[in-house]
Amino acid sequence: LARLHGSVMLFVLLIVGFLGSVRCRTEFEAGDSGYYLREHSLVQPYQGAGVDMPFWDFGGSTVVTSSYVRLTPDRQSKQGSLWNNVPVRMHNWEVLLHFQVHGQAKHLYGDGFAFWYTKERAKDGTVFGNQNYFTGLGVFFDTYSNHNGPHAHNHPYISAMVNNGSLAYDHDRDGTHSQVAGCSAHFRSSKYESYVMISYINRQLVVMVNVEGETEWKPCFTVNDVDLPTGYFYGATATTGDLADNHDVIFVKVYDIEAEYKGESTQGEEMDWSTVVPQAANQEQPRPRVEDSLPVISSGTYNFIGILLVGALIVGVVAVVIGFIYMKDNRKKGHFF
Repeated sequence: LARLHGSVMLFVLLIVGFLGSVRCRTEFEAGDSGYYLREHSLVQPYQGAGVDMPFWDFGGSTVVTSSYVRLTPDRQSKQGSLWNNVPVRMHNWEVLLHFQVHGQAKHLYGDGFAFWYTKERAKDGTVFGNQNYFTGLGVFFDTYSNHNGPHAHNHPYISAMVNNGSLAYDHDRDGTHSQVAGCSAHFRSSKYESYVMISYINRQLVVMVNVEGETEWKPCFTVNDVDLPTGYFYGATATTGDLADNHDVIFVKVYDIEAEYKGESTQGEEMDWSTVVPQAANQEQPRPRVEDSLPVISSGTYNFIGILLVGALIVGVVAVVIGFIYMKDNRKKGHFF
């Protein structure tokens, strides 16, 4: 009887553990119809850590440890990359990224990192460590505002860009001239774990975040009518310049999402998605770069500068008066000797 009771308890614990794992996955990771794809995912323990990893290539300053993959250390002028080497064959997919951005600096830090779904892979460049004029999707996690032109958002800032290879990412303007959407998210040096979910289902791009220890995802942005072909590669890159930070990838989990095609084509899922040209219907139209005029100084700054000038003037007058009195006293003393 005791043996039977123990078996029943073990069975119950297994069922509870299974349901708990299903709940965690369906509510916090991917939808009910998602299939986990090992060949596109990177999870602990990282097999072959420090030398090579199945399905993944890394380069530059990237270091693989037992706990994370560090794209850049908290040092200046570093650039690292992490690329999946298996082309994506599914049209509807979802990526769950667990990451961390942190460093010693309290006020000045940068530059950030990017997650990619692109035709090219392992091509170093100026866009968070990846090449400019890329083909595909870039999701940027920008921690430093370059202040070249007015911004309607705060940093850190998450934005996306869809490119057919003809557009340039303007780093000095934080990509605001070519983004499809974006949102502010305080993921840098957060005391909570940082997650982002990037899904592309039925030509809809959705980015959600969880960086504040919540049990539910927070919407970042949704973009409709986005065309992304199959056959591209997932990747992550990061870079530091005069400013620095640690940019860590903890895991990447990719799911194949079952979804009924809702497009206009009568061929439905039979359509050849590998021939699609990357584009987004509502992407901001490219415009020529115009250098910013001198920065506008606020009235409060003007008042502060005015107070400094008045104070300096008063100090100068007092110094002149004291000097005049001192010289006069010396002259009087000269007449006594």
